[in-house]
Amino acid sequence: MKKYIVALAFMVSAMSQAQQTKFSFRFDNNKKTEGAIGITPQSVFTEAVGYGYDLLPSPDGKSNRPFYFSVTVPDGNYRVTVTLGAKKKAGETTVRGESRRLFIENLPTKKGEFVKRSFVINKRNPMIAEGEYVKIKPREKNKLNWDGKLTFEFNGSAPCLAALSIEKVDAIPTIFLCGNSTVVDQDNEPWASWGQMIPRFFNDQVCFANYAESGEAANTFLAAGRLKKALTQMKPGDYIFMEFGHNDQKQKGPGKGAYYSFMTSLKIFIDEARERGAQPVLVTPTQRRSFNDEGKIVDTHGEYPDAMRWLAHKENVPLIDLNAMTRILYEAMGVEGTKKAFVHYPANTYPGQTKALEDNTHFNPYGAYQIAKCVIEGMKANKLGFVKYLSDDYQTFNPAHPDNLATFKWCPSPFTEIEKPDGN
Repeated sequence: MKKYIVALAFMVSAMSQAQQTKFSFRFDNNKKTEGAIGITPQSVFTEAVGYGYDLLPSPDGKSNRPFYFSVTVPDGNYRVTVTLGAKKKAGETTVRGESRRLFIENLPTKKGEFVKRSFVINKRNPMIAEGEYVKIKPREKNKLNWDGKLTFEFNGSAPCLAALSIEKVDAIPTIFLCGNSTVVDQDNEPWASWGQMIPRFFNDQVCFANYAESGEAANTFLAAGRLKKALTQMKPGDYIFMEFGHNDQKQKGPGKGAYYSFMTSLKIFIDEARERGAQPVLVTPTQRRSFNDEGKIVDTHGEYPDAMRWLAHKENVPLIDLNAMTRILYEAMGVEGTKKAFVHYPANTYPGQTKALEDNTHFNPYGAYQIAKCVIEGMKANKLGFVKYLSDDYQTFNPAHPDNLATFKWCPSPFTEIEKPDGN
């Protein structure tokens, strides 16, 4: 009977925790901070408690290794405010959320200096309605994007976290990202996509909700219930971006094709968004790394980019021509230079990697970062309302002049994977 009462108490605690939408934590001198939960190295995440250090050992205050912190919350958008810095040492901190979404990049703090920054992050789980769930793939089951908690990664050459607060926000525009492996939040190094880089360039007045998944075509995205789940959170004033084509073009048979099933699926996205007062935006697919002998990009998407351009004109929908911009970007980088933007690494670069990685579709963090800037320039060209929330340090980007790789500093996440994402 006693065991039953204890178990019931844990269940009630977890249920209560799951409904809480506002938290405040202190990681230094926590006993002196009124109203905040003091966090110590012993504060390890459990379902019963609902918050704590997660995935890796707690920070010891001496080493500069990365660490994770998780909080159980319901679905929705959350404004996160972090105070970065430490009394006894200088720091440089990068903050990522959920499946490696980038929010704060290499922020320096002097010894004794504390800097406060805010951003908004989207949280979701697979439940669409009672008894109905998104058909996530087996390899998605351990993705941080789909569990019941918000998880934050604190990385950098010397990560320093002093305080963290979380509060649910409902009245800001959400940009829903729908697409495939070129858009998805890639969980592990060295893979990356533009959808997980783009939050870094915006302030805390807008939220990106990345629903993309590797291997998806427009019709399989719909069949898995991914759009249906997004619609449960969508509201007037939101946006929905659609970048498909890589996997759609492989579908053969009656009714398939760029101007047939593909158009039908995209029209469903457009109609469903408009019905909820949201703005649909079409994004043509990124080019593959495919060069001819003259160093020019060879089109590999057939009619699909033109079909999206046609539909955008017909439906009066904003179009971001990422297909055209990535052609310029890759040709500017050159045949060899583009290898530094894609997953091209010699054998033994990563644990268990016995063969060279030579992927001409999927990006590494540097490549994803460049393409995110291309997307932002497309947002600006279309005068989308939320571009007023670009971060103060964003500078105009020209795909013909990519950032110097030598100036790009990426502190890798501790988890790696040598299996390529679904799709090509």
